[in-house]
Amino acid sequence: MDDSEPKSPIEPASELSEIAAKCAASNLLDVAAQLAGLAEDLKALSSKSIEPIPTLAELDDQPEPGFSGTI
Repeated sequence: MDDSEPKSPIEPASELSEIAAKCAASNLLDVAAQLAGLAEDLKALSSKSIEPIPTLAELDDQPEPGFSGTI
């Protein structure tokens, strides 16, 4: 077996540029599709009301159920 020969022919620079352009275009289409999906998610979220989540300090201010506070 002769290892001196390349296993695949070397692509000319013009073909490599074309391949790179196709990859870039494909990647841009993927990003555009992801952005469109995110826009739909944001649109759906914007129609929902936001309810505040009680903080730990607010939870500490409330008496425990069944505890009267007197001994």
